[in-house]
Amino acid sequence: MENAMTAAQKETLGFQTEVKQLLNLMIHSLYSNKEIFLRELVSNASDAADKLRFLALSDGNLYQGDANLRVRISADSEKGTVTISDNGIGMTREEVISSLGTIAKSGTADFFKNLTGDQAKDSQLIGQFGVGFYSAFIVADSVTVRTRKAGEAKAIEWHSQGEGEYTLAEIGKEDRGTEIILHLREDEKEFASDYRLKSIVTKYSDHIAIPVEMWEEGTPESEGPDGEKIVATEGQWQAINRATALWTRDKSELSDDEYKEFYKHVSHDWEEPLTWAHNKVEGKTEYTSLLYIPKKAPFDLWNRDRQSGLKLYVQRVFIMDDAEQFMPSYLRFVKGLLDSNDLPLNVSREILQDNKVTQAIRKGCTSRVLKMLDRMGKNRPEEYQVFWNEFGQVMKEGPAEDFAHKEDIAKLLRFASTLSDESTQNVSLTDYIERMKEGQDKIYYVVADSFGAAKNSPHLEIFRKKGIEVLLLSDRVDEWMMSHLTEFDGKQLRSVTRGDLDLGSLDDEQTKQEQAEAEKAVEGLVERVNTALTGKVKEVRFTHRLTDSPACVVTDENDMSSQMAKLMASVGQAVPEALPIFELNPDHQLVQHLNQMQDEEKFAQWSEVLLDQALLAERGSLKDPAGFVSRLNKLMLDLSK
Repeated sequence: MENAMTAAQKETLGFQTEVKQLLNLMIHSLYSNKEIFLRELVSNASDAADKLRFLALSDGNLYQGDANLRVRISADSEKGTVTISDNGIGMTREEVISSLGTIAKSGTADFFKNLTGDQAKDSQLIGQFGVGFYSAFIVADSVTVRTRKAGEAKAIEWHSQGEGEYTLAEIGKEDRGTEIILHLREDEKEFASDYRLKSIVTKYSDHIAIPVEMWEEGTPESEGPDGEKIVATEGQWQAINRATALWTRDKSELSDDEYKEFYKHVSHDWEEPLTWAHNKVEGKTEYTSLLYIPKKAPFDLWNRDRQSGLKLYVQRVFIMDDAEQFMPSYLRFVKGLLDSNDLPLNVSREILQDNKVTQAIRKGCTSRVLKMLDRMGKNRPEEYQVFWNEFGQVMKEGPAEDFAHKEDIAKLLRFASTLSDESTQNVSLTDYIERMKEGQDKIYYVVADSFGAAKNSPHLEIFRKKGIEVLLLSDRVDEWMMSHLTEFDGKQLRSVTRGDLDLGSLDDEQTKQEQAEAEKAVEGLVERVNTALTGKVKEVRFTHRLTDSPACVVTDENDMSSQMAKLMASVGQAVPEALPIFELNPDHQLVQHLNQMQDEEKFAQWSEVLLDQALLAERGSLKDPAGFVSRLNKLMLDLSK
């Protein structure tokens, strides 16, 4: 097994900083569920077997005469060790350093900045990160890994006590694959028991598609009760799991617990999934899909370099991880696998990109996920709210990305609204339509930088007065989403900050007559303000959307909204200059006071102050805040004289 090694042959290397943090977190925060170490190591071994099987499709010599892939587990109670070995792909020296000495995940440093030091909270965070190989240190005070890559002559031994460093040495190893030896902590010797290990495998890893074997002792020759001779049996490795790919089994055979454990295997997630769908599709395109909706968003959901997608199998042969071609980007949180009968075994990512089979499967899987979410929203609203809080902003990318499913996606969207004081997004468009006022034919919404800004927008004043619900949108993606979502269930979606306000039959004749009289009382004011603000506004006009505020700004129908302009500017896009439309409330005392002002210089200053106030309320900032403060101070001093 191992050549003699001198200290000179060993090389000592330091762990990446994040690995040290992860090891510390593993040992101290995941202690309450320590048996998951075996699930993680068996899962990794299964992945190594999958990868070898895939590479052997094009190079059968990699099997080296041993094509029966398996995982073996053994315990030595005297030495206090547990050994997990596989005859999968194995690792080179460089791969050992990359896999066991560093964490090759983008955004890792930012993830660790979010750790609080509270073990309960941090153990939840680590679930979003993924547990993996380092879970071995939950139960072991040192770990030895011996590995030889298939097709390579050299083997490597990695050893660490889970502190600041690890050693590497070249060793002799007859067979390919990886052997992990856990040197158990003194108080974890319970795991050096065949019975204990077998019970954990049965609980967590029964679904593994290759045999997980343990040694079964033989029996000596003996004599039966009637004097007959009972032949001795030799010890042998015995599979202790079903070794049948779970997704190939009938749904009626499978329990919820089996589905949940399989999810943890394919996702390396700590949490159980919210829901799943297992389907076998027959006909023109034949495939099996097992799709899961996670309970928690991964820590790097918004990282552009993050790999996402489904595990792809062809005729039960593993082909690749993270096959992103089968899910649109807005469903990138979906976990699971596909097993196709119609794709070639040597399929590549490039071939998948424009393949008709891929397109058919993508369409089917997208519909499956949207229906799964729709059922959850209707039947289990509390669970759906958990989903929306985690993945709602990703789903909001859908209307722009997936025109074919726009209506289905729209049903799944949730919003805050003026009917609630809370910022919780729990109102669906269907809910909104059911509550619409008699005579209302539009779905009204407002987009702002924050929930508070949306809730207190002056544009909502007439809607509050008339008891009309308005959706409050404040996520960064909202303006972009609404530019693509213009209609739902035959109803137009209308921004309350865009264009002229037309409430249609919601305005009665008496109201319209009162509005006309209010405008007549300040006749000529619009022209004076327009002159005073030349070059600063596109148009000045009266409005009756306001009840408490003197003025507001709105965006012309054909211009980019202020929220969209902010979004474009934030990603470095050039934003065309668009002057706002300035609307005055003829019923407001300040507007009436402005109308009576004879001093044209003061009139111009007051007009600018009202415009700046309106811009501040709408956009949250001003191009020249110092100028606004100066004008306001001057007018306040004039009033105090």
